[in-house]
Amino acid sequence: MRHLLSAADLDHAAAVALLDTAEQMAATQSRQIKKLPTLRGRTVVNLFFEDSTRTRISFEAAAKRLSADVINFAAKGSSVSKGESLKDTAQTLQAMGADAVVVRHSASGAPHRLAHSGWIDVPVVNAGDGTHQHPTQALLDAYTLRRHLAPPGPDGGTTGADLAGRHVVVVGDVLHSRVARSNVDLLTTLGARVTLVAPPTLVPVGVGAWPARVSYDLDAALAEGPDAVMLLRVQRERMSSAGGGFFPSPQEYHRRYGLTPARLAVLPEHTRVMHPGPMNRGLEISAEAADSPRSTIVEQVANGVLVRMAVLYHLLAGHPGTDEGGAA
Repeated sequence: MRHLLSAADLDHAAAVALLDTAEQMAATQSRQIKKLPTLRGRTVVNLFFEDSTRTRISFEAAAKRLSADVINFAAKGSSVSKGESLKDTAQTLQAMGADAVVVRHSASGAPHRLAHSGWIDVPVVNAGDGTHQHPTQALLDAYTLRRHLAPPGPDGGTTGADLAGRHVVVVGDVLHSRVARSNVDLLTTLGARVTLVAPPTLVPVGVGAWPARVSYDLDAALAEGPDAVMLLRVQRERMSSAGGGFFPSPQEYHRRYGLTPARLAVLPEHTRVMHPGPMNRGLEISAEAADSPRSTIVEQVANGVLVRMAVLYHLLAGHPGTDEGGAA
């Protein structure tokens, strides 16, 4: 694996391998000393052109736990505000010794352009580009689901397992969501069945070509007893820039598409409640659902570090079992 630009780039074997490596990373994090020497001497640059808390800090923590040096670049306050191009910024960072670039950008396709333009010659990881893809978010979601829903293997763990036969309902602002697109790609690759639920105004054109079923009725989808319900953040910042009303009011949205206490109560006991964050409590999810014992929202944040450790390991140090620093 040279780059990680899209969840669709991962086949079944590659996806399971990354999840298995994340499982190995988890075992190391129970130790008193959590740092591994695997990427000592390497430099990872977090190149963020959009605001981020969870993703940026997660990548930083992942790189540091693998003993890499980390450079955090934010567009605000940099030469980008003076008109510097993506090309010049990237080449400047490589000239300073970057061994991998983690990029978040408001323009869909920016990480792909960076990886394949010839401007730089280092691995590129997509940390979210426009409304296109967010592959490491999909990986951490799949890792979380696998821990809760996959049958234990011979060793009692989930190594080698996928999500075959599981049903995941993804609810909310599908139109603007790179998380939804990435999860549909990865979850179906891992054998899960995905149902997208949203108001008609928040369903993208061409969704019929996605490997997922589309519904406009949340209660009907929940009545099927899904294994997980993933709430998507209503991206009001993107809606305001588009200039138009996508639903009548926040109250109406919550009534039709929010995970209310009443909807939570009808879910099977094993169903997990997920959210990529940050949450709009009282809009896409109620406080009772967000804080319920079946919620994995905080766990997803913790798992994000493990998955991103696995991604950086595969990109910069080879696969498990090589001589270049094992994960165990």
